[in-house]
Amino acid sequence: MKKSIFEQMGGTYKREGDYLIPNLELPENDDKREIGSYGRQHLNYIKKHNYSFYFQMLTSGKLHSYLADINEQALEMEKSIVNSMAKAEGVDEKLKAENQLKWVGLMNNFRHSAREIINSSIIYVRG
Repeated sequence: MKKSIFEQMGGTYKREGDYLIPNLELPENDDKREIGSYGRQHLNYIKKHNYSFYFQMLTSGKLHSYLADINEQALEMEKSIVNSMAKAEGVDEKLKAENQLKWVGLMNNFRHSAREIINSSIIYVRG
């Protein structure tokens, strides 16, 4: 019996009842970084709006690294934006010591603003 191209390239099959199913596995992922919340948001976005890119990254074994990079980039951007907004508004450790409630409110506003900027510039556009 002639071997298929799949078998010639080293592929194997497993028998499921009367059918031969190819033994297909995704490549091993050596990247142990966390995907995080921004990575998961972007994953959901590319699954819905750019499925071909998602499938290409998944089957090439690069999806996890790609999402971890997105998450790291977004976290760095969030930290930078929050720090620059706090500095521009004069929110510092002195305010934190004097009026914690006001400090927390302002920092939460800065964080939410940063998240909106990140969502519009990184999370919901790439792929």
